[in-house]
Amino acid sequence: MLAGSFAAVTAHAQSNVTIYGIVDAGIVRETGGAGGDVTKVTSGIGSQSRIGFRGVEDLGGDLSAIFTLESGYKIDDGTLDSTNTLFNRQAFVGLKSKTLGTLTVGRQYNPLYNAMSQVADPFGAGYAGSIKNLFPAGGVNTRVSNAIVYQTPSFSGFTVDGLYALGEQAGDNTAGRLFSVGLAYTGNGLNVRLVHSNRNNDTAATGTAAAVNRDDGKNTLLAANYDFKVVKLFAAYEWDKGPNSAPIPVANAYGLKVAPTASTDSNDALIGLTAPLGNGTVMASYMNKNDKTRFNQDAHQWAVGYSYALSKRTSAYTAYAKIKNKNGAGYTVGNNNEVGSGDAAFNLGLRHTF
Repeated sequence: MLAGSFAAVTAHAQSNVTIYGIVDAGIVRETGGAGGDVTKVTSGIGSQSRIGFRGVEDLGGDLSAIFTLESGYKIDDGTLDSTNTLFNRQAFVGLKSKTLGTLTVGRQYNPLYNAMSQVADPFGAGYAGSIKNLFPAGGVNTRVSNAIVYQTPSFSGFTVDGLYALGEQAGDNTAGRLFSVGLAYTGNGLNVRLVHSNRNNDTAATGTAAAVNRDDGKNTLLAANYDFKVVKLFAAYEWDKGPNSAPIPVANAYGLKVAPTASTDSNDALIGLTAPLGNGTVMASYMNKNDKTRFNQDAHQWAVGYSYALSKRTSAYTAYAKIKNKNGAGYTVGNNNEVGSGDAAFNLGLRHTF
């Protein structure tokens, strides 16, 4: 009876809801960390395991109401990816128009991360070769709460999107706010994105604690790929300036006497490719982190991988990556869901989408 009532409401509203998700798990071996080598079963190696609900309602004319609620979970132990947030991956509602664009409000992806995962990285920000190992893609560089996002319609392949997230700190309307703006072009096998993200690092005064003023963290990324059919080439370059512009995923993964210092002035570069091979795809990339501060804590990583399509929805994969840290740098080889524990990692897993 409840199902029938739900169907009636759905039909009356002329809307539909889609349940979707990814189930991804495999074996990871990490080496080179201070705690020793680790072999484990891990969830979300290539793509974080998730379940989501996506809805759209036709409001008439050229306008639709849309929403997305998406939660991450772990296949290895069945727990949620976040104990404090149910829809930790995405939670937004908005309006969409083919002629006016799309406006959404809630917890959403930063355009900076979209450019990294969708355009810059042949590994799609997953597997051992993930761009996140050296490019700053953690925290608010990935998803932002309290965000308002607008994206224009496509004009001859060009689109513009912008995000503004409120810091929501009492007494200071700018403390903690973040904005990001991007320009994209897609056409004739070419994808290009230029994105700038600016994070306010101030903290408003609370009680007896005085306000803290810091410089903004700024990230500017230029990313591109081109599909030659026999091979798809990838390239990216990023400028990172200010506090929190390039945080270190693991504070001191190698147990150094002097812990690594997060750079406040660095550049990141990537070149890579994907190529069809048999019933699958080869992935490869090389990345370099150039720390321009006095610490000069540079790093570079090379990575290779292969994803074999068992069907349209299921694939088996393997990947390997190795990082070389310099001058006390402390970067680690992780994957889509984990930051890693050492300077090398091997993956073997299975991914299913629904």
